[in-house]
Amino acid sequence: MQLIPRHDPYLVVRSTGGDTVAVLRGELDLVLVRHLRPDLDALVRESDALTVDIRRLTFCDATGLGLLAHCAGRTRQRGARWRLVCDQPWILRLIRLTALCDLLCPEAARPDGPESLPEPVERVGPLGPMEPVGPLGPLAQAAPVTQVAPVVPADPQPSDPGVIRPVS
Repeated sequence: MQLIPRHDPYLVVRSTGGDTVAVLRGELDLVLVRHLRPDLDALVRESDALTVDIRRLTFCDATGLGLLAHCAGRTRQRGARWRLVCDQPWILRLIRLTALCDLLCPEAARPDGPESLPEPVERVGPLGPMEPVGPLGPLAQAAPVTQVAPVVPADPQPSDPGVIRPVS
């Protein structure tokens, strides 16, 4: 397999002949979809068999699922083979809830499969190693969440919505 040289921490691509493996990592949201879509579109156009490995995603929203569905549809439309490697229950549940199982066909990784790539080199920013950010982004980690008790009226009035009145 040939590692395609890139300097993108969110996408690592390997190719052997027409078989291509793309490993996505990070948070597959609107921002990352806009960043990755041109590269993935090029892989869809050029690959005889495209495997997308999303086991290293930490988050995926509707735009991320939309990108995967777009790639799967275009790949199959060209007559090429499509594989989606995923073993994360929360993403598999999203795929099932959005009725994309038949299009995306997620499957577990094969132990000897080509999608087993070496771990990437640690990302280093201008101030040194970059700390991973949680799936909700940096603001979610800034302050602890405090629980607020719901306000419940002392004795509900019969005219209040949600109050069940006995039928006589």
